[in-house]
Amino acid sequence: MARKALVAKSLLKPKFSTRAHNRCKLCGRPKAYMRHFGMCRLCFREEAQKGNLPGVTKASW
Repeated sequence: MARKALVAKSLLKPKFSTRAHNRCKLCGRPKAYMRHFGMCRLCFREEAQKGNLPGVTKASW
């Protein structure tokens, strides 16, 4: 779980745009962020398995 202070700090507009850092919208995790979905890989996997992400299916080959 991400620290609440860092999650709150990331919501503020940075002084310079290059200082912005992406965080997961669900859990606040700063690493393994997927821009297209706006969440980390862990939350992405959970949401995909629940069927909450339209168009996302498990790979099969």
